[in-house]
Amino acid sequence: MKEKIIPTVVLGIVLLCISCKQNAPNEEKEQEKVAIPAVDTQNMGLVEKVLTKEEQDALTPDMVIQSFKEGNERFTRNDLTERNHSEQVRRSTLAQYPKAIVLSCVDSRVPVEDVFDRGIGDVFVARVAGNFVNEDILGSMEFACKVSGSKLILVMGHEHCGAVKAAIDNVQLGNITTMLGKIKPAVEKVEYFGARNSKNQEFVHMVCESNVQNTITQIRKKSPILDEMEQNQEIKIIGAIYDMDTGKVSFLL
Repeated sequence: MKEKIIPTVVLGIVLLCISCKQNAPNEEKEQEKVAIPAVDTQNMGLVEKVLTKEEQDALTPDMVIQSFKEGNERFTRNDLTERNHSEQVRRSTLAQYPKAIVLSCVDSRVPVEDVFDRGIGDVFVARVAGNFVNEDILGSMEFACKVSGSKLILVMGHEHCGAVKAAIDNVQLGNITTMLGKIKPAVEKVEYFGARNSKNQEFVHMVCESNVQNTITQIRKKSPILDEMEQNQEIKIIGAIYDMDTGKVSFLL
């Protein structure tokens, strides 16, 4: 009895395998027809686009300032916009149309793009210790605004700036001495009758603001191109101070 059952079972298994092989291609074809693209839920909501020329042309300096204020509010809440930076890099390969150029200190604690919640292609950034201007930075600003269409020049100083403190204390060290000479006029302009040293945080803050204002004055004085653009209301040149303790940017309008 067992000898008859075993061959029958084996035969059934063989026939089943053959049937599976015959149906597999058809099943795969059916699956191809109804296949649904996989959704990467981790990347949902990511910003991939970059600013276009048409979008840049439609901006005004005040609109850019407002977007910076709103971006800074998100930064202070740790609510930065999620962006697909790799895709933004690819989309901006052949052209860029940033909204503004920001002159900042080199300080590593001042992440300019994050501070204003901006992505790739949104802002030009020039950095030098003490956020002063020279011919190279002025040329960069002229390129950003006159050639590339940016609407805003923002000079951003920050609290607890080492370069400002060094200028106050008259530090002498190699090329740093020459660099600090660009900041010292801002120190001299501050009228203050208390302790004029880097340990006095009130005085340091006043020099920080004075340095920003002096830089703006130098931009207008040494760049007829930018001065004319501002006079024609094509751009605005403004200052700001970044607060290390809170991440908040106070605009000096």
